[in-house]
Amino acid sequence: MHENMKSPRVGAPLRPAAAQSGWLWLLVAFAAVVTGFPSSHAATAGPRRPNVVLVMTDDQGYGDFGCHGNPVIETPNLDRLHAESVRFTDFHVDPTCAPTRAALMTGRYAHHVGVWHTVCGGNHLRRGEVTMAELFRRAGYRTALFGKWHLGSNYPYRPMDRGFEEWLGQGDGGTGTTDDWFDNDRVNDRYWHNGVREARPGFAVDVFFDAAIDYIRERAAAEEPFFVYLATYVPHHPHTLPDPKLAEKYRNRVPADVAWFFASIEYIDRRIGDLRAALEASGVADDTLFIFLTDNGGTAGVRVFNAGMRGYKGQVYEGGHRVPLFIRWPAGGLAHGREISQLTCHFDILPTLVELCDLPADGAIQFDGRSFGAQLRDPSVVLPERIVFFETQRTFVAHPWAQTAGMTGRWRLVNDTELYDLSADPAQAHNCIADHPALVERMRAAHRRYWAMVTPGDREPPRFVVGTADDPEVYLHPSDWHLPDVPWNHAQVAAGSPLAGSWHIEVARPGKYRFEVRRWPREARAPIAGVPVVAKQADAWAFDGPVEGLIYGGEMQALPVEAVALHVGAKRQVRPVKGEADAVVFDIDLEAGEYPVEGRFLDRAGRMIAGAYYIYISPAGGSPADEAARQHDL
Repeated sequence: MHENMKSPRVGAPLRPAAAQSGWLWLLVAFAAVVTGFPSSHAATAGPRRPNVVLVMTDDQGYGDFGCHGNPVIETPNLDRLHAESVRFTDFHVDPTCAPTRAALMTGRYAHHVGVWHTVCGGNHLRRGEVTMAELFRRAGYRTALFGKWHLGSNYPYRPMDRGFEEWLGQGDGGTGTTDDWFDNDRVNDRYWHNGVREARPGFAVDVFFDAAIDYIRERAAAEEPFFVYLATYVPHHPHTLPDPKLAEKYRNRVPADVAWFFASIEYIDRRIGDLRAALEASGVADDTLFIFLTDNGGTAGVRVFNAGMRGYKGQVYEGGHRVPLFIRWPAGGLAHGREISQLTCHFDILPTLVELCDLPADGAIQFDGRSFGAQLRDPSVVLPERIVFFETQRTFVAHPWAQTAGMTGRWRLVNDTELYDLSADPAQAHNCIADHPALVERMRAAHRRYWAMVTPGDREPPRFVVGTADDPEVYLHPSDWHLPDVPWNHAQVAAGSPLAGSWHIEVARPGKYRFEVRRWPREARAPIAGVPVVAKQADAWAFDGPVEGLIYGGEMQALPVEAVALHVGAKRQVRPVKGEADAVVFDIDLEAGEYPVEGRFLDRAGRMIAGAYYIYISPAGGSPADEAARQHDL
């Protein structure tokens, strides 16, 4: 994505149906009063379509809340939200980040929509899948994402390609990942803003919350319905803060890294209070459906408190995927202050929003989830029992039942070898699989149906489209190599990872394309055979001191690169590295179609040192001004 070229806006905003036909709605409302029958709109969504604010924190577990019994952490605003919401006590997401986000955005199993990993290309939401943002756009809502997407960083996988008019974020997978600005550390960083790099001062949590609050105020003033997805990158490690004093209150009570983890959560908690206050001040709090959840099970905090559960992020025991869900909508007639204890999942949220917000989901969208709208108004409603599955295989060859939990409200069948009765054994300590053969066979039969549904098209690599106006320059980076193991953060690249992989591109139209191959991303300003100088003021701190290098590590390893080899389909070229060159450029004629792309760094003897970590692709033959803009350091 070109750092100095803003991508076109993704369509003009649609006007809500009520604004397009105000007199019709008045007549409908009058008829409802006279006849005593509610309109269908009122029956499903209350007096008006609500705005929607969906907040998702990163790596915060069920036990990382005061309201859930944590004896150390202080979360007064989240505790208040919990008290004022309908809250779910048996709500589940995937055990890792990108799969959860895929299921949330589509109402379908992550494996069903092509997302099975957080890196290796396995985090790209399959093209053609309809997202939550697209449905809100169709209904006339303004749509914005502030924060983490983790479902693709190149066209056509970016948030702005999948229904979001406004997007402000850092690396697709997180701060410091290989598509993020090279030396970001969460304080005074560079951000992607609708495809453009922008410098913004302050702590990343504040940047995202402030942008969301400004957006809400603007939409409220314009009386435009909005869907805001606010997905923090924190408290995911590395735990960095703008002031080390923020963690002091926890230092003597928990291990150092947990103190910083809890301090990050407390910082988010404070900003959630600000966000809710802004909704009130803008006059839209009552008409806003506020949703809070987290993206997977516990991490650093499980050593302190895990709500009696076994397991943590990345595991399919309960602690790996059971998370909080709080939902509040004052004008919606919800049963605030009450609990829903029936098994519920992340892919149920979109079908529920379709019902509550009257979104135009046609019959072509086959949700794997179901609406729990009736339960929000009456938690005593019991939906039919079902068997659902969660897995975290993260391998290039998928195997039935590997790292998989089959679940009903009472039972958990783990890896097809362990059965737990949560009604009697919530800590999953006693395997009772030998005692319930009929139940186990019923769950196995359900899994065979699930497996047949999710595996077609499994593990296909993402295909990045080049040669379109939607993304004038594609930025390939090693996190997206279609390879079982990849260097997914800049620090791994800096240390000289010897891995090598490939990407897949789709050329939209024939022509000459420029492949700019680099050892370091442009902003590092370093020669291919050298190392960058990362000299910056320490404005972020970790529990072991100031962050003065890269967020994931400081090692900088020079590589003896003498030449670069580039393979694009059947075309192969090798060019020497001249002097202090920071890139080797190849101009290649390509027909429209799909091509694998591989770059290799070679030593003097022609032996491979490592894969080419970064490649920028754009149509060749640009003007000198275009080239100057490409090299400009924002």
